[in-house]
Amino acid sequence: MSNEPQSSAGVYYGGQAVIEGVMIRGPEHMAVCVRHPDGHIITHSEALRGMYTGRLRRVPLLRGVIVLAETLALGMRSLNFSSRVAMEGEKDDDGEPVEFPEKVFWGTMLVSLAFVVGVFFAGPILISDLLGYLGADRVTIAMVEGILRLFMFIGYIALISLIPDIRRVFQYHGAEHMTIHAYEARRPLTVDDVRDYPKEHTRCGTSFLLVVVVVSLLTFVVFDLLVDEGLLVRVLSRVVLVAPIAALSYEVLRFGARFGHFRLVQWMFAPNIALQALTTRKPEDDQIEVAIAAFDATLEAAGMEHEIRVSGTGEEGPSPAPP
Repeated sequence: MSNEPQSSAGVYYGGQAVIEGVMIRGPEHMAVCVRHPDGHIITHSEALRGMYTGRLRRVPLLRGVIVLAETLALGMRSLNFSSRVAMEGEKDDDGEPVEFPEKVFWGTMLVSLAFVVGVFFAGPILISDLLGYLGADRVTIAMVEGILRLFMFIGYIALISLIPDIRRVFQYHGAEHMTIHAYEARRPLTVDDVRDYPKEHTRCGTSFLLVVVVVSLLTFVVFDLLVDEGLLVRVLSRVVLVAPIAALSYEVLRFGARFGHFRLVQWMFAPNIALQALTTRKPEDDQIEVAIAAFDATLEAAGMEHEIRVSGTGEEGPSPAPP
């Protein structure tokens, strides 16, 4: 297709960085492009159905919960696909190809998710609850809990950003943002044009998580002020209120995207952009190429469901099964 972007009025594109690649999600299609160890780009594109495109996605508040579930589902599937592409050609000490069973991947993801939930939700609750023995009131305890969760979140991102492989993922994250910026500005999707745009973006998933942390702080303070039924109820409330908090946070993020041209709104969302200094890095040209390939594949995906293409060769190539 032509590199001239189409009109993006009223349409938001999003995405995610994966291992040596980028996933781009459009209104009705998504695509994942991954740089194979031998240098070519492998692309998977497909049409989205069900909750991904249904009418419920247009219902305020409810759409935030749907987007959260969708982000987890598409993100993990894309990560699974990219990990299998990245491991192609690797061999163990005996010279045998290294395999990464799908059950192992999903098991690892579930354990990691459980660990994150335990640390970021239960940890601050248990630590802040100790203040009750010192005579602190419920509001103070809830505020300390929220502040602890905020600092743990930022500290975790800062810590993993020191890992070389994660830094490469963060470079692809920057490439994804820059490509979306160029498209939204109706610029040609070429490396030189994309290079002109910032690696931070208002609608970034990192921004969404930060908004969730801040909204949860305010929500839990109000809840603990109104309800005083002990530690167990506090823990259960944090689980039950995740969906409403995600719904409200998504609406806040959409507000920022829609009115981001106003200086006051820019000031409100400045911390979100600042946090992306940790989660994005300036990409190399070959990483921008992958992001552009993913965006082009998403735009071209209508009528090309579940197709695997090897870009730059004009030929079908071996690749893992689609996500």
